[in-house]
Amino acid sequence: MSRTFLYCRVSTSNQFTENQVQEVKAAGFDVQSGRVVEETISGSVAAKERPGFQKLLERMEAGDVLIVTKLDRLGRNAMDVRQTVEHLATNGIRVHCLALGGVDLTSAAGKMTMQVLGAVAEFERDLLIERTQQGLIRAKAEGKKLGRPEATSTTAAVQRLKAKDMTQTQAAMELGRGIATIKRHWNKVE
Repeated sequence: MSRTFLYCRVSTSNQFTENQVQEVKAAGFDVQSGRVVEETISGSVAAKERPGFQKLLERMEAGDVLIVTKLDRLGRNAMDVRQTVEHLATNGIRVHCLALGGVDLTSAAGKMTMQVLGAVAEFERDLLIERTQQGLIRAKAEGKKLGRPEATSTTAAVQRLKAKDMTQTQAAMELGRGIATIKRHWNKVE
């Protein structure tokens, strides 16, 4: 007999999961309170790394149904959502998303929906990369120096201690820096 579970997630402690629970009840799903998993964690944390989601996975078995109100409850990016849904499907767990009309994401229609969403997400990512590259090209053309500023004060401090005949290890201890940092600045010219 299949059991129905609900996964509710919010990102910050000043947000609440009650709206998600009410939305699922209003959609006609009867989820026992013991099968509702609520957690407060950023969506940027992969689903498989979330403690609440891990507990949920341990409790669910083949034939069970997992309900989420929106895809972003499972993850912030399409890759994480897709991997999570595929993992659940492999274990015989169906996933229903209310925001997509309650479609079972492990069904043929659900898989197609996931592929379309994945393609859109990939397209958006590619556009972002393209815009970033264009911005970098423009900044270089305008003569802007990109990257981290040069650590001239560190170089000066290391050179001062080198001139006092200190060893690299002594300089590292004196400046409270790692030996690798000292070595990078040891032979630089100010």
